[in-house]
Amino acid sequence: MHFLNQQLNQEILRTDVSGMPLEWIDYRDAVRLYHTGQVAYACGSSLYRLFGGTNAITGQQSVLEIPTILSTIGHTHNPGNLRHDYVPPLNNQTLFRRDAHLCLYCGERFPANQLSRDHVRPLSKGGRDTWTNVVTACRRCNNIKAWRTPEQARMQLLAVPFAPTYAEYIYLKGRRVLADQMEYLLAHFPRSSPLHARLKAGMA
Repeated sequence: MHFLNQQLNQEILRTDVSGMPLEWIDYRDAVRLYHTGQVAYACGSSLYRLFGGTNAITGQQSVLEIPTILSTIGHTHNPGNLRHDYVPPLNNQTLFRRDAHLCLYCGERFPANQLSRDHVRPLSKGGRDTWTNVVTACRRCNNIKAWRTPEQARMQLLAVPFAPTYAEYIYLKGRRVLADQMEYLLAHFPRSSPLHARLKAGMA
């Protein structure tokens, strides 16, 4: 099997049969889903064209089109559907992307290696390491704030931290989200999601 070459590291968005986002997969996973009969339907644009063997009778070569969005049958295993109280795991990569790589104290944008996780209510004062108590901060602002609350440090928090839904978390985990994948995911974000405004402003 060989390819009409594209960006082979581009991820494919997998959804369940109802269209709810599940995860990001690579082209190898997509091929396995097709060959095991788990693909319900395809969405989005064509991403890869894979060429297989030649049919001895017809002389035609098999071709498999891999789309940007792939819907699959079977159990969803989507914790966002199974549990209403589901909260995605917290890590710096997705936190920084949630906050558009902006320091939520000074408002400047920084590369990831110059950012840190700040606890709005410090751990030493009973704060928790949760989505709703952490924001992205540049190292300078984090050092200035130190063990204090924003009020005590006389620093204004520019946005209220929030816990992403499962669909939002899928977006935050994406390495490179294509336009049709982004449009698809946006349709599954809550209307009140701060990510709508950040994406429109080109901030996320």
